[in-house]
Amino acid sequence: MAETEKPEFDAQYGTLVKEVFRDHVAHERAGGADLAERARHYVKRGKPDFVLAYLVETDLGNGEKRELLAQAFERRAEMAEGKAAAMDAEFARPFPLIGLEARKDRTMARQVREGRMIRPYARAPRPLGMQ
Repeated sequence: MAETEKPEFDAQYGTLVKEVFRDHVAHERAGGADLAERARHYVKRGKPDFVLAYLVETDLGNGEKRELLAQAFERRAEMAEGKAAAMDAEFARPFPLIGLEARKDRTMARQVREGRMIRPYARAPRPLGMQ
């Protein structure tokens, strides 16, 4: 799908931003933060919820917003896979649900790039004690 055929980023994904993230971004904006730079910061940390909240408040182009959000999902997937490998080594058993979540994140990254809707809050709940 060509970029001009994709829905407007803010209209498509803006409703997915939770109020707590909107408040955080508003606080940062009031403090004079560069919202696009803050979004890039959270991309590196694999935090797509924060990235999305910042992106809907920036003037970046739709294509750049999609790419940054997709990168955040991919980074979170990389971090999850690393954690699963470390836990596998530590406990000598596989952790397939972590890998499943990583695959979901990679799927969401692909969907964002294609201009399709995502369901980022459909992640599996964390086990008790890991919250």
